[in-house]
Amino acid sequence: MSKNAYAQSGVDVEAGYELVERIKKHAERTKRLGVMGGLGGFGGLFDLSKTGIKEPVLVSGTDGVGTKLMLAIQYDKHDTIGQDCVAMCVNDIIAAGAALIGGETAEMPGMYGQKDYDLAGFAVGIAEKSQLIDGSRVAEGYHLLGLASSGIHSNGYSLVRRIFADYTGDEVLPELEGKKLKEVLLEPTRIYVKAVLPLVKSGLVAGIAHITGGGFIENLPRMFSKELAAEIEEASLPVLPIFKVLETYGKINHEEMFEIFNMGIGMVLAVKPEHVEQVKACLDEPVYDIGRVVTRTVASVVMKP
Repeated sequence: MSKNAYAQSGVDVEAGYELVERIKKHAERTKRLGVMGGLGGFGGLFDLSKTGIKEPVLVSGTDGVGTKLMLAIQYDKHDTIGQDCVAMCVNDIIAAGAALIGGETAEMPGMYGQKDYDLAGFAVGIAEKSQLIDGSRVAEGYHLLGLASSGIHSNGYSLVRRIFADYTGDEVLPELEGKKLKEVLLEPTRIYVKAVLPLVKSGLVAGIAHITGGGFIENLPRMFSKELAAEIEEASLPVLPIFKVLETYGKINHEEMFEIFNMGIGMVLAVKPEHVEQVKACLDEPVYDIGRVVTRTVASVVMKP
């Protein structure tokens, strides 16, 4: 067998080395105090004693982009799907800024088709134990403040793909304000870390819900105790045309939409009434006062017109 047998089997070692070298340049830009060593080791090392945090707690999250990736491949549009992967991970942890200190590049010929690939992400954050946002401080009467989503984000795409199975993606639907369908469907997931992290550090936020798979119904109750519920004023939500399109074209029950999609709100903050204006002032964007935390009677999320 020739010297380049591995390459002939589909694994280009030199290309792998080149990719790592390219990643190193970007990793250096995010290097922070505490990072030990660089890329190339078997594991990434971080010295927690350098953070100045008295009781450090590590928060980790792993996620992917689901079947949204299949649309990216179908439409041959790959320039934003990486942001989706990052967003799904870091939005779940919303912790202190983390530097990229390690990873893996694997080549697996025969595992995927010629145009197929997969994405998976893993993020680690660090927080002061006393500042952890675990929902235990959320109480009745707290305001629920919503931050707008950029679109569908990265959940519900198995249904989205079924609805638009007979479309090429180049269609300009009148409801989508002149945009091509594929542009709207592949709009990247918003990353909320820079907006929310200062509020976390200030102690102004008692609870946070990342509205992902399961929509409002599944994710809002994750940020408070079982004795409480979220009462949401639907009229206060921002209106994104894509959700009306999905509901109409897919013939989806309106109530079910809130069990699947983010409906225009990608992150919800639980805030004391006296802190609402201060939080709004800290955020350089529209903030939607979408509801209140109430005592639970039956459902953990109550939608009001």
